[in-house]
Amino acid sequence: MYLNGKSVLITGGTGSFGNKFVEIVLNKFKPSRVIVFSRDELKQYEMRQKFNNDRRLRFFIGDVRDKDRLYRAFQGVDIVVHAAALKQIPAAEYNPFEVIKTNVLGAQNIIEAAIDCGVQKVIALSTDKAANPINLYGATKLCSDKLFIAGNSYVGPRNTSFSVVRYGNVVGSRGSVIPLFFKQRESGKITITDTRMTRFWITLEQGVLFVIRCLEKMCRGEIFVPKLPSTRITDLAEVIAPHCEIEIIGIRPGEKLHEVMITEEDSRCSFEFDDYYVITPQFPWWKRENCKGGRPLPEGFIYSSDRNSWWLGKEEIAEMLAHALPEYQL
Repeated sequence: MYLNGKSVLITGGTGSFGNKFVEIVLNKFKPSRVIVFSRDELKQYEMRQKFNNDRRLRFFIGDVRDKDRLYRAFQGVDIVVHAAALKQIPAAEYNPFEVIKTNVLGAQNIIEAAIDCGVQKVIALSTDKAANPINLYGATKLCSDKLFIAGNSYVGPRNTSFSVVRYGNVVGSRGSVIPLFFKQRESGKITITDTRMTRFWITLEQGVLFVIRCLEKMCRGEIFVPKLPSTRITDLAEVIAPHCEIEIIGIRPGEKLHEVMITEEDSRCSFEFDDYYVITPQFPWWKRENCKGGRPLPEGFIYSSDRNSWWLGKEEIAEMLAHALPEYQL
């Protein structure tokens, strides 16, 4: 029960992940306090009502761009989960300076504040779009990942450790195609960019539990990648809207046919465990025994959604949706 007695802060805490993270931590663990750090006062108010003003819950209005505010928020904090990001791909392409300020410079601020304030562990959320990125959002998250891994070289005599969790599309999160498909179903027409498209999927609950597990396992510098199932986008559309017309609209700028979580280059320094992979840092301070029990990956290995050995059929997709999104009717 690693989080028991700990002071935990989550940036971007009013988002989809943050809400589920707070719910699970408060229900399954006994933290001394959980701090929600975010910019939106309305969402913080709504979240306070949702959790019935739990005395362990604190709310801190702030922006990761504001280093001084982070210094104040991190006082007495043991663990930071960094989930704040600007992640809408079209918005990122149109507002690149803003995305860099939040996703890259914000990451630097988190690192410096965590070290100086004596935070024990920081784990940052990444995305499959950070592997071989083709859009600005993915590029900023790759840069963020690199900053957090390299941050371990800057701690000096301090005990702060930094690691990263990278996973695929989250079922039902804001920006996910799944709510869009459910909304489009009402019109009788579903839009798909390309029928060949595949994606990794994880539920919010699975994502939160994996992050908590990695917090306990991390030494420093790892990128943790869970083993996830793939789906074909056409199968997903047919499960959600089996009687709807499908319109092919063409792949959008910055969009991939298939997602990658471990590139061929990264696989040379990665290790496989039963239900996850670890990409190890290439720094002198990293010790191979930190991956004790892990198996080196074969030469040429790529962990991509189209080469995956784990696929969900239509019945399994329906089960996943019913479990993760009971508010929607199939």
